[in-house]
Amino acid sequence: MGRRLTFDIFRYNPSVPGSTPRIQTFQLEETPGMNLFVALTRLREEQDPSLKFDFVCRMALCGSCGMLINGRPRLACKTFTRDLPAQINLFPLPVFKLLGDLSVDTGTWFRNLALKTGAWLHTSRAFEHDAREERMDNETALRIYEAERCIECGCCLAACAKVHLQKEFIGAAGINRLVRFMLDPRDERGVAQYFEVLGSENGIYGCMGLMGCEDNCPKDLPLQLQLAYIRRRLAATGVSRSQTRQGKG
Repeated sequence: MGRRLTFDIFRYNPSVPGSTPRIQTFQLEETPGMNLFVALTRLREEQDPSLKFDFVCRMALCGSCGMLINGRPRLACKTFTRDLPAQINLFPLPVFKLLGDLSVDTGTWFRNLALKTGAWLHTSRAFEHDAREERMDNETALRIYEAERCIECGCCLAACAKVHLQKEFIGAAGINRLVRFMLDPRDERGVAQYFEVLGSENGIYGCMGLMGCEDNCPKDLPLQLQLAYIRRRLAATGVSRSQTRQGKG
């Protein structure tokens, strides 16, 4: 027999008039290899079918099942009950719009981020559907892939103190997203154009350096290095411009 697990789960459906936030307690026998996705699925199927939480892939690839697990932002499918105490508290991720219980709307936030930062390939070349794929060196491709590994789960944002204080701050997710395009040789934007998006309190200068983002990233992305890369690029451009102005003067 496994442990008897106790789950204290946040319950609230904002779409139901008169509904108020509350904590509902469930109990469940632990089974070998149980992760929180399995536990939540059993609770919904066996005890309360109204329990809301999100999932798609169950393989830590879609980012849908992010939630606060004993106070830390994690993925339910990647968190095993054997690594947790018998008392487990589950809350929805902060920052995002609450849909109900443990379900939040990360999609709208990331869509707005993409529109605000221009997070797509900017090129003046017309698309040729029958052209061969453009080649790039392995080192560049691997650096781009490292940034592309972000699954937009929102855990880094939930762990970011600045995002909680300043809603317009793009956070580590936004910075990592733009690094991907700064590295891509096909993107025709210059550093000055990136500075328009990143060079403010809502961009790289808004980071408080607490690095809760990297500490809680379920994909172990090097978010601190991404931030440092952008700061070096923008700083080098600023020094170069300053020297140019002094030379003209």
